[in-house]
Amino acid sequence: MAKKKRPFLSLLYFMAEFWLSSQQVLRIGGIFETLENEPISVEEMAFKFAVTSINRNRTLMPNTTLTYDIQRINLFDSFEASRRACDQLALGVGAVFGPSHSSSVSAVQSICNALEVPHIQTRWKHPSVDNKDSFYINLYPEYASISRAVLDIVQFYKWKTVTIVYEDATGLIRLQELIKAPSRYSIKIKIRQLPTGSKDARPLLKEMKKGKEFYVIFDCSYQTSADVLKQILSMGMMTEYYHFFFTTMDLFSLDLEPYRYSGVNMTGFRLLNIDNAQVAAVVERWAMERMQAPSKSEGGMMEGMMTTEAALMYDAVYMVAAASQRASQITVSSLQCHRHKPWRFGSRFMNMFKDAQWNGLTGLIIINKTDGLRKEFDLDVISLKEDGMEKTIAGNSRLNKVWKKIGVWNSQTGLNLTDTNKDSSTNVTDSMANRTLIVTTILENPYVMYKKSDKPLYGNDRFEGYCLDLLKELSNILGFAYEVKLVSDGKYGAQNDKGEWNGMVRELIDHVADLAVAPLTITYVREKVIDFSKPFMTLGISILYHKPNGTNPGVFSFLNPLSPDIWMYVLLACLGVSCVLFVIARFTPYEWYNPHPCNPDSDVVENNFTLINSVWFGVGALMQQGSELMPKALSTRIVGGIWWFFTLIIISSYTANLAAFLTVERMDSPIDSADDLAKQTKIEYGAVRDGSTMTFFKKSKISTYEKMWAFMSSRKNTALVKNNREGIQRVLTTDYALLMESTSIEYISQRNCNLTQIGGLIDSKGYGVGTPIGSPYRDKVTIAILQLQEEGKLHMMKEKWWRGNGCPEEDSKEASALGVENIGGIFIVLAAGLVLSVFVAIGEFIYKSRKNLDIEEVSVGQCEWHNKY
Repeated sequence: MAKKKRPFLSLLYFMAEFWLSSQQVLRIGGIFETLENEPISVEEMAFKFAVTSINRNRTLMPNTTLTYDIQRINLFDSFEASRRACDQLALGVGAVFGPSHSSSVSAVQSICNALEVPHIQTRWKHPSVDNKDSFYINLYPEYASISRAVLDIVQFYKWKTVTIVYEDATGLIRLQELIKAPSRYSIKIKIRQLPTGSKDARPLLKEMKKGKEFYVIFDCSYQTSADVLKQILSMGMMTEYYHFFFTTMDLFSLDLEPYRYSGVNMTGFRLLNIDNAQVAAVVERWAMERMQAPSKSEGGMMEGMMTTEAALMYDAVYMVAAASQRASQITVSSLQCHRHKPWRFGSRFMNMFKDAQWNGLTGLIIINKTDGLRKEFDLDVISLKEDGMEKTIAGNSRLNKVWKKIGVWNSQTGLNLTDTNKDSSTNVTDSMANRTLIVTTILENPYVMYKKSDKPLYGNDRFEGYCLDLLKELSNILGFAYEVKLVSDGKYGAQNDKGEWNGMVRELIDHVADLAVAPLTITYVREKVIDFSKPFMTLGISILYHKPNGTNPGVFSFLNPLSPDIWMYVLLACLGVSCVLFVIARFTPYEWYNPHPCNPDSDVVENNFTLINSVWFGVGALMQQGSELMPKALSTRIVGGIWWFFTLIIISSYTANLAAFLTVERMDSPIDSADDLAKQTKIEYGAVRDGSTMTFFKKSKISTYEKMWAFMSSRKNTALVKNNREGIQRVLTTDYALLMESTSIEYISQRNCNLTQIGGLIDSKGYGVGTPIGSPYRDKVTIAILQLQEEGKLHMMKEKWWRGNGCPEEDSKEASALGVENIGGIFIVLAAGLVLSVFVAIGEFIYKSRKNLDIEEVSVGQCEWHNKY
């Protein structure tokens, strides 16, 4: 029985020997660093995973079996690394993978250079000065290219101030292009280092928060990044005002679900090409094997995720396998470190790597022929997103659930962002829906007022007004909730001599509030520290003053339609025309006539236009009554016609203005404009302290306004008021003029008939919704305001809150009857004329009597003389 089995066993042995002889074996070596009592590294697992995958899929190496020799060493033990490398070379390997840390890498690299065996790295390595490592290959993207990529991101987002937070000194090398940026670009760089002895970065984050450093670049490992993100959340910095950029290629693998709905802007690079279906299949297979293996806590990483480090190791093994398949008749031989006899196929094998191109998990792999570095590659630019609506490739839905690919950076063509704000522009409610915003405001009628109620009110129900209605409409359009809070110091916001701000502007700068919905004026100095939406109301500065005391028309108000100068000119014209008419009538022969028409031979002629009659003709024409005197000559008729035309225009103008001057109460205002205010010091004037109106006069370069600011600043304690309510009270009780916005004056004058607006607008400006600089809400609020404006809702809200009861006494003056005080002067003139006529008649009687007496005395004397002689 035993004899029968021997031929069968011999046959099996012969077949096995034949199969092994037909199959070539390629051995590769891996040197990996581990800590005591720690599980194997991700690199080693990826190394084994790649070898197993290649052997399982015979399409790549149909006639070759890939085997490996793995050596584990302690960290930073370069001597042990050298010894293990020599052991592997003596065993016969086609390439050496690892170790990772610089001291061990240099030791192994020197041995590989001497024996001409490819040394393959998958981690970032400090660049060598001499570049004599001819048998060195590194699949990790070159550091200078990554530095340019980060700089391109900073320039695209137009960051003017950037904070760099690095973990160790190598980070400064990786970001050297950005660090040199201030000398070439207008970018301010602030560099900070994470604490080395402790993982507590909160003191550093506190300083950054206090310094308002909103754009931060973190250069650290993914483990440190996970810890830093947790501390950022605890510090309250995970908000939409911050933008964090991480240089680690493994940001996509972290579990960022807790920060997904915080609104924070988080961006990073991804080397793993998960958009490719084949790559996604490998990643999914890796995840399945990792989840079946004993669990290992990897700080902050999603379970089963393939890191960039693992993907690069997979690509490195794949690259060696593909190169060996292309290089025929290459055999691996045993090499001795002490003999310094190189591998005869080393240079040929090395050229296979540099001459070929591969598509791996990390994209297209091209090795630079000079230094063995990977200088041509693509980086996906990924951004944290809220929604999960992005289309995903089967098997990698976890990767796309939180991250959105917004562009690609290529080492040759640079940055190409394909999706930045497209989604937010199509639906303005995306980033504001289901958020609760803090809104700061200030009590100011009719914008924000306490609501009158018999019941106690809480929260937003305590207030009402134009701004509350506007806020409600914005909330309905954008879908956000809000909490209204009054500004703590009760001020709008102004800058002191030290450059510090107060009021609502300060709260926006400090991110105490998300929005400022109030009568907050858009100004140049405010726009430099906060952002404004498009104005929801336009206005200008004007003067609020109490209505001047009315002066009723006097008894001689019938003279007011014409100025005293005109009356004097009319009188002189009447006298002048009378004299001209008298002279011309004397000169022309056609005005002389025979008083005795029955005696044509009489030499006596008379002229009706004596000086008295000429004046009477002029006065009669002026009074539109005429006279019995009519000119006969053409010349005198011309004078009369011109005078009649003159009196027609004068009387018509007088009549047209007479009604207004007799019925309208005249206002005697001491000021009519800002110039009148500036020219006097009797009436005190001012504005609200630390408001936009005060800032306007403070910054103005116009001489009139500079003079007004000098007056106000010299009397700050009395001229400047705390708020509009205090200013209105001063206008009512004292001789004080308040400079304020025209819309507020319109509202106040509608409700207090003792106040009015003096003059026109001094300037033109608008009220806008304030947001912190860089706020994502600014553009969305602007779109909503434009929508409300087009729908006419802004006008409707203003009509609702501005329309008052009016001043009814203004209307009653239009139909008032004329009284004695209006036309009493006419009766005085009539009485005076009658009295004058009586006295003139008496004078004429006395004069005529005396004249007749003289004539009688002369006649009697003549008779006596005749009788005597």
